Amino acid sequence: MAAERKGGFTRGKGLLEPYLARQRASRANRLIPAELRSGRILDIGCGSYPYFLAHTAFKDKFAIDQLPAAVDEGEIHWHTLNLNKEPSLPFDEAFFDVVTMLAVAEHLNPASLVNLLGEVHRTLMPGGRVIITTPAARADGLLRWMARVGLVSAEEIGEHTFAYTLPLLGWYFGRVGFGMERVHFGYFELGLNMWATADR
Repeated sequence: MAAERKGGFTRGKGLLEPYLARQRASRANRLIPAELRSGRILDIGCGSYPYFLAHTAFKDKFAIDQLPAAVDEGEIHWHTLNLNKEPSLPFDEAFFDVVTMLAVAEHLNPASLVNLLGEVHRTLMPGGRVIITTPAARADGLLRWMARVGLVSAEEIGEHTFAYTLPLLGWYFGRVGFGMERVHFGYFELGLNMWATADR
């Protein structure tokens, strides 16, 4: 895929970035039910190289990032938006089967995240799923050290706004209308990263 040929897994440089991008993509792919893949997926904060979208199978793919696409991915419908400034989605209600936010929540201030999750709830079809990955709050200090020694992107880590916990993500899901019985959580990468899903 173009994103892999260019080597663009994230902005900035980090020795572990290709591995981490593959881990996030693999985790997200395992969390998507097969029956939803015949519909539309939106990847929010995909980066200018849409690694995950280039490595997942879906009928229709949509992307949002604050930067324009760095490669021509003809099969991806691209939207350039700064969701910290304006956390709204330019799509109709019940438009998507799946929405993903991989390594995005930590870049958003809490008010923007709540508003954005409300928009995700609005644009998900009944039975659709949102998938989030974000570093565990306890990993924040380690990630900043890893950025200093060049293991992860200092540019990306420097933009981390807030460190979340699973209970806090669950509270946000409930606040915007997701039923808590339809929310699931877990850890990966030795407990340093979290995943969360919510079904509409």
